[in-house]
Amino acid sequence: MDDKSIPYIAYESAMAMSERHIKRLWIVLIICLVMLFTSNGLWLLYESQFEYYDTTETTTYSQDGEGTNIIGDLNEVDN
Repeated sequence: MDDKSIPYIAYESAMAMSERHIKRLWIVLIICLVMLFTSNGLWLLYESQFEYYDTTETTTYSQDGEGTNIIGDLNEVDN
């Protein structure tokens, strides 16, 4: 035999090992995708249990005619 030839038995065992490796990679990929969608679904379920609502505060603006602007009701402006 010359140095460039590979016995058929060695090639066949390497291919079988490669097929097992590729099969395991597919299984890991599918598990990762299932876990990704599961975690996103659980996160959406968790976030949807809260009620969000807007609170609007009314702020009154008034001017006293002397250049002092009064914003809100709790400001204490003494001139």
